[in-house]
Amino acid sequence: MKKSLGLFAALLLGASISPAGPQPQAGTIISQNSVACGAKKSKKKDIDILCQQYVVRSGATDFTIRQPKPSNETLIPINTPVEFSLDKNKMKFKANGKSFEFLVVAQAAATPAAP
Repeated sequence: MKKSLGLFAALLLGASISPAGPQPQAGTIISQNSVACGAKKSKKKDIDILCQQYVVRSGATDFTIRQPKPSNETLIPINTPVEFSLDKNKMKFKANGKSFEFLVVAQAAATPAAP
């Protein structure tokens, strides 16, 4: 009885020590462009609203990420190293001392660099 109780306590303690959440991954922003992500009505016209879209390369995978909603966020320069974590369809990362949260809209195998 005491052995099984001790084993149960050890398993419970081991489970509580294990790290929670996704582990951070290293990546680099390799491209940026603006894409339409909505429209705004202005008197007689619809005006397209633009969001920033980036490609983040991590190892052999390219992630295409987009702002969740239009805002006046600063542009992140190309070749900026980032450390990110994925949570469902969101990528959270820090770049240049600022925290960002983007939607992952695509994922693809990274293309090898041309010689």
